[in-house]
Amino acid sequence: MKAVLLLAAAIPLCACSAEDTKKEKPAMETADKAPEQPTAKVEKTDEEWKKILTPEQYRILRQSGTERPNGEIYKEFNKQGAGTYYCAGCGAELFTSNEKFDSHCGWPSFYDPSKAKNVTTKDDFSGGMVRTEVNCAKCGGHLGHVFKGEGFDTPTDQRYCINGVALKFVPAKQEKAPEKAAEKK
Repeated sequence: MKAVLLLAAAIPLCACSAEDTKKEKPAMETADKAPEQPTAKVEKTDEEWKKILTPEQYRILRQSGTERPNGEIYKEFNKQGAGTYYCAGCGAELFTSNEKFDSHCGWPSFYDPSKAKNVTTKDDFSGGMVRTEVNCAKCGGHLGHVFKGEGFDTPTDQRYCINGVALKFVPAKQEKAPEKAAEKK
């Protein structure tokens, strides 16, 4: 009887996994230059958001979804060097690689926003627990959650656990430092 129940429970998981392979693979957007910064609130209808966001971005940013942990975006995030992370919805600056750290949680992590005025938080009682939701202050997009007091060796002991698909990464320009003149003895 237990084997039948286990098999029955596994069928929906298999169906879901097969369906997921048909969907586009979510990826963190990357750009060559910083997007224009919004100066006021960005307000769009659902139809307007659907036109500019991928289905996965819309699900996460506009419907407070969560991407799967330890996916391609997380692997990509861990390989990214210096740069800045912007809201994939409106382009507001949110984080930089200076605040980035690997918390091994399966999602991009930062210990603080680079532009605090572009990030808001609020209590989130969904999922049967109390968490602190992180949103873009400019467009209201859901970014993830922030957790405090987990003991990370960071300046704030906070972990901004952010959905990578909600971010747009712009690598820092790799400018060569001027060569130093040979020291005279």
